[in-house]
Amino acid sequence: MTENRMSSFIAPQTIVVIGASSRDGSLGKIIVQNLLSGGMAKGNISIVNPKYKRVLDLPCSASVDELESAADLAVIVSPPKTVPGLIAELGQKGTRSVVVITAGFSEGNGTGGKDLEAQMLKEARQYNVRIIGPNCLGVISPINKLNASFSHLMPNKGKIGVISQSGAMLTSIIDWACGRGIGFSHLVSLGDMADITFGEVLDAMSMDSETEAIVIYMESVQHARRFISAARAASRTKPIVVLKVGRSDAGSKAVASHTGAMAGSDDVYQAVFDRSGLLRVNGMSELFYAAASLTSVKPLDKSGLAILTNGGGMGVLATDALVQSGGVLAQLSDVSKQKLDKVLPKTWSGANPIDIIGDAGPDRYAAALGVLQEDENIGAILVLNCPTAVSSSIDIAKVVADIAATGKKCVLTSWVGSATAEASRSLFAERGIPSYATPESAVNSFMYLVHYRQNQKILMETPPALTEDLEFDVKTAQSIVDKAVAKKREWLNEMEAKQVLAAYGIPTVTTRLATTAEEAVSFATELGYPVAVKIFSPDILHKSDVQGVALNLASEAAVKQAVLDIQNTVQHRRPDAQIEGFFVQNMANYKDAHEVILGVLNDPTFGPVLMFGQGGTAVEVYNDKALALPPLNLKLAKDMVARTKIYHLLKGYRDREAVDMDALLLTLIKLSQVVVDFDRLVELDVNPLLVNSQGVVALDARIRISIKSEVKTNRLAIHPYPHDLEEKITLASGKTYELRPVRPEDEPALIENFNQLTKEEIRFRFFNAIKTMSHPMAARFSQIDYDREMALVITDPRTQKNWKLYAVVRLISEAFEPRAEFSLIVNHVVGRQGLGTLLLKRIIHYAESRGLKEVYGSVLAENKVMLDLCKRAGFTMQSQHNEPGVVTVKLLLNREASNS
Repeated sequence: MTENRMSSFIAPQTIVVIGASSRDGSLGKIIVQNLLSGGMAKGNISIVNPKYKRVLDLPCSASVDELESAADLAVIVSPPKTVPGLIAELGQKGTRSVVVITAGFSEGNGTGGKDLEAQMLKEARQYNVRIIGPNCLGVISPINKLNASFSHLMPNKGKIGVISQSGAMLTSIIDWACGRGIGFSHLVSLGDMADITFGEVLDAMSMDSETEAIVIYMESVQHARRFISAARAASRTKPIVVLKVGRSDAGSKAVASHTGAMAGSDDVYQAVFDRSGLLRVNGMSELFYAAASLTSVKPLDKSGLAILTNGGGMGVLATDALVQSGGVLAQLSDVSKQKLDKVLPKTWSGANPIDIIGDAGPDRYAAALGVLQEDENIGAILVLNCPTAVSSSIDIAKVVADIAATGKKCVLTSWVGSATAEASRSLFAERGIPSYATPESAVNSFMYLVHYRQNQKILMETPPALTEDLEFDVKTAQSIVDKAVAKKREWLNEMEAKQVLAAYGIPTVTTRLATTAEEAVSFATELGYPVAVKIFSPDILHKSDVQGVALNLASEAAVKQAVLDIQNTVQHRRPDAQIEGFFVQNMANYKDAHEVILGVLNDPTFGPVLMFGQGGTAVEVYNDKALALPPLNLKLAKDMVARTKIYHLLKGYRDREAVDMDALLLTLIKLSQVVVDFDRLVELDVNPLLVNSQGVVALDARIRISIKSEVKTNRLAIHPYPHDLEEKITLASGKTYELRPVRPEDEPALIENFNQLTKEEIRFRFFNAIKTMSHPMAARFSQIDYDREMALVITDPRTQKNWKLYAVVRLISEAFEPRAEFSLIVNHVVGRQGLGTLLLKRIIHYAESRGLKEVYGSVLAENKVMLDLCKRAGFTMQSQHNEPGVVTVKLLLNREASNS
């Protein structure tokens, strides 16, 4: 689906409605009426229905075949059984974009609907047709005067794009927004998402210049990786607000591990939104208050709020709401206080909230607001007004609106009341200034701005480089898993699980498996006292639940008695359990250690998810946890730990030392790599993991694997770092470098390399004389999504601590087509050694491995070296008529592409 293809959904020049009707109340009639009333010219609308000659004074064809030409967009409202055939006919005619309003497909419980949907998709793929729906409201684009839906209202024009799974919810949104003067750029009802899902529409709206913010009503996600990839890309350019319903886990399937028991599906969705930079809200009004605020106010540079009010009580109310929401009051500067003393009555509050007293008129509001606009400590200003008989609320609103339009700060308003406040709210709406009925709702909207600013900051933060080069014994871990699969065992035993952890450098306590009491004594003597003894049974997952653990055993007699006691207790409590032996372990002597839990669960939508939290036997009671999607880096691991309550204890308190945070974060990264490396991993618990100032050690571990003959590959919702693209290269100079994918922690090296480039090298690469590479720019180039982009870099070997970066070749895939744009730059420091040729060959090979059919780029005509390089690689060249001095280079990657 190219950008032009998406344009045919939201800005079609011609439309055909299949199943249109003259019958009052029918969807077919309503859709045609909406198209006409929305602004579509009669001559651009075609009708297909064999029952009619004319519909709403429009000529009607009996079939698609009778149409004079292919329409840009088809809207189908005919019975479900006709849809697959109609898709084929439209495809043969040349129409490539279809909205299927009709219901009766996979949303039903019967197999008939699912079969119809499968047939519909088969025909669509055969003719390269893309489908929105079925069972949807349709598509509306107010800025393009399009209403291809059965909505009862045509929304106002605006800057907000809407994507909704539910048609009913979308009509409610439209109704709610029309009554409040909120407008939209495009509104898309996805329905059952048989073909086009959130990802494609997010991509389109993120590239749309008319859309400044995107709101999503979501029930579930399909194609998790596509969604997250699109969401991460879009949230870097514009705010995305999501209302996700279905928070309850009542219907979720129970799982055996602590991790599964603690992490519900809604927690996973929240982790996805956090990782993608999306702002989540809890209701429809919040959805649009957030979106309206983000599109109509100046961006925040600080998080402190100043509250300007003519009523002390309202100021306190707003302050309470701010603090309860996690916000902070701005501290007024001494200069601001001195200026306010000069323009306000002596009885003003003297601090924030700035109470300018009940008799305040327009002049006093203007003077105070002018001072606050200049205070560098303030991020935003909330102006409150309570109606009084002394001053005119509308006159005050006018001066506030004037100052807000020209001032530097973000301004929000709340004119309290009803009859006297309506005119002021209307004025603010006309001037594009956010206005709210209550101080609390205004504060909530301010907090959306704060959270969005925080999200953007997190998205752009550069993770620190690892302090050590991690190496893993993957072969040993794989052999353990393979043996269990061969024996059809889903659960590794404790020793096997710890061996897997040890293969990834996660410290574990020494463990021996005894089959008799005598053997347990022998192992205890070998390991040294005190020891712990635990039951080993494939039927018992939580040993403490059956009193299957004995600790601090200091003698042979104590060990022997513990084995007998555990055996008797387990046989009494779980007579069905097979006892295969007893684990004997050293007692971990970790002074002042905290018990934490690390876990992995396999979410049915998003795949593997990592968990961290407070551990121990009462882990479910504490329910102190944070979830994150793999893969992790140091920054993501730190963010994950910091979201828990135990984090504050881990930092140290009173006379208790802070833990070795680096060791804990590295352990999370190592566990993340276990997830990346093993497709068969289903569940994992490390509980407890002891952590103190000396490091970490895993006392107990459980790992569950899939024993199916085939397991799901590419199950990670975020494409991991592609280690397979790493290689060592030796240049003509004899010096060895690394060729590898770019990593987020490469940002400093990327900036340093830019600073060493000549002016000509910069102009050849960026087409402009860029003087510096900013942090946002460098973050964009180094924090890439490997699912849609690749950048291969030439760097010093990883053994070198302060590595430098010398060359980059980049490939960015188009959102909807199997083609990608490349760029290449080689620092003159390593020039004339064949690096350009090598990097171009590698990126072309990578493009082929991804199934792309075309690689293209733009090159300045004076860049003879690059043009010669492309010519030798087989690229064709064409001068750009609309861009003089620019040459488009293009390489078709296979015969199928050249014939398409």
